[in-house]
Order: sequence, then C-alpha cells, then structure tokens
Amino acid sequence: MKAVWYERTGAAPTVLTVGEMPTPVAARGEVRVRLEASGVNPADVGRRAGSYRAMEFPRVIPNSDGAGIIDQTGDGVTRLSVGQRVWLFNGQRNGRAFGTAAEYITLAENLVTPLPEELSFAAGATLGIPCMTAWCSLFSDGPITGQTVLVTGGAGAVGHYAVQLAKWGGARVIATVSSPAKDIEARLAGADLVVNYRTEDVVAKVMAFTETRGVDRVVDVDFGGNLATTLKIMAMNSTIAVYATNGNRTPMIAMRDLMEKCIALRTLVLYALPPELLAAAQADISKWLAGGPRIHNIAAQFALSDTAQAHLAVEKGDKLGTVVVDCAR
Repeated sequence: MKAVWYERTGAAPTVLTVGEMPTPVAARGEVRVRLEASGVNPADVGRRAGSYRAMEFPRVIPNSDGAGIIDQTGDGVTRLSVGQRVWLFNGQRNGRAFGTAAEYITLAENLVTPLPEELSFAAGATLGIPCMTAWCSLFSDGPITGQTVLVTGGAGAVGHYAVQLAKWGGARVIATVSSPAKDIEARLAGADLVVNYRTEDVVAKVMAFTETRGVDRVVDVDFGGNLATTLKIMAMNSTIAVYATNGNRTPMIAMRDLMEKCIALRTLVLYALPPELLAAAQADISKWLAGGPRIHNIAAQFALSDTAQAHLAVEKGDKLGTVVVDCAR
C-alpha cells in the first residue's frame, strides 16, 4: 500500500516519507479499512514534530482519525462487516505505531463506527478526536440538560463540535472566540452567546448572561492560559473539562479556589478514557448525526503525497476546522 511515515521526529517536509509498505491484515478482533480520508489533528503534528514525547516505534505512520470502507474482518468481529462505510479514531496514538496517512489501516473494531451514507468521507475524517473529545468533555459526568456550558475556542475543531453537541444535549451555550469570522462559525453551530475574548470582557459578559450565577461546565482548549478568567465565571458545584493547555503547560492553581465553589476538574486524553465511556460517545454521536444535518468544518484538503503540507497547515494555527488528507489520491 501507499503510505506516509517518519523514522525520526522533526519538521514535516524533512522527516515525512512517501512510499510503499506492506498492506496490513486484520487480526482477531480487528477490521481493515480501505481509507478514503485522514484527519490531521494538533496531537498528530505534535508527535511528528517531537514536541509531545520521544518516539515509541522505529517507524510511525501519522494521524489518528480517518474514514473509509471496511474490506476485511478478523476472527471474532461481530459488530461490523465488509462493505460498511465507517469513521475511526485512535489510529496512531500512544502504544500504536500505524495511523491513517495510508491507503489501509487495521484497527480494533471498537474504535470503528458506521458512517452515515449522507456524510462524505472527508466529513467522516473530521469526527474522530474532535467530536469524541467534545462529547466526552460534555457528557462524561451525566446529562447537561438545563445547564449553562462555556466552550472556549468555539470555532475550533473540538469547540465547534462541542457547541453543536451541547445544544443538542439541552444546554445554553456560551462560546469564546478570537475574531469576527470565528464569531460567525460559533453562532452557526448554535451558540446562544459569543464573546470575542480579544475585544470584550469575558467575565462581565458571562456573568451578565448567567445573571451572576456563573457557568455549570467549561469545555476548555487552554486550561492554563484561561485559568484566571475561568475561575471567575464558575458556578457552585461546576466542572472544568480540560483537553488542552498549550498557553501554559505547567499551570499552578490554589486548591482553595476550586474548593470554595466545589469545582470539579476533569482532564481528558482520548486514548486513556475507559472503553465503556468511548462506546457511549460513539453511540451518542451516531444518534446525533442521525438527528439532522450537522456542520463538519473542513479547513483544507491535501493528497496523500502532500501529507507534509497538511501538517504544516495545522501548525500554522489559523485553520477553521479539520485539515483532511485524501488517501485515495
């Protein structure tokens, strides 16, 4: 099969190689997917760059997420079958070397979910980490009906899905953004209030919207960078769900600030979450997708041979949505 890989970390154009590798064969409990699209996430770029941790394997095919068609099933597979259109996540991650920047991938069937016929493979490749992370950030602790949820970075890949899912889950939703263009995206996703944190007073806007009560849950793209603001807008017995903290990777917090409002801190890394929670997310996302048209933002698309350019597009930091690699071209 045609694939893209790296054998050392570094700059994408320097370390990514395009070539041929053996086509994998589905083992027991696995399905093989003929990939049509691969989603590129910041974590994929960080691993390839070497900014996350040392390489675990001598050769890595990057990218976690993807979509395609099952063309082979291993022994013991019962939930999925050959010919099904699917989306998948956790292709390349801690403990697993080969991701979705290739023509084929084999993966445990519990990481693979049917893709509705009306969704393109490119749209399917945007689900994976962004949509799964959004769902787990929102619903890991139970229903959010009637709650007020703040989504930081409401136009980002995770944030945009979080706004849509929170509205579907019955919450009032506030989104923070950094530009007028992102304001529009957050509103299209269904946000009830959008605050530009660069030009507006987030605390004043949020507290006015909640009649000084504060928010019940924050879905946070930058825990350390947002911490000073976040602590001022939390309601009693509220939760901060954290999936990234790039603005300050070693934040410090006075525990009393959390304790006095009984604020729970939930941290999430998708591959480490319990399988039963991930299964619940997949099932609920399938219900959400079936419930009506949803917005799947594709920032840009590249051919498989241009995976390095796709990684650079993510590193640039100004994308709206998910960068997708077309594995079939």
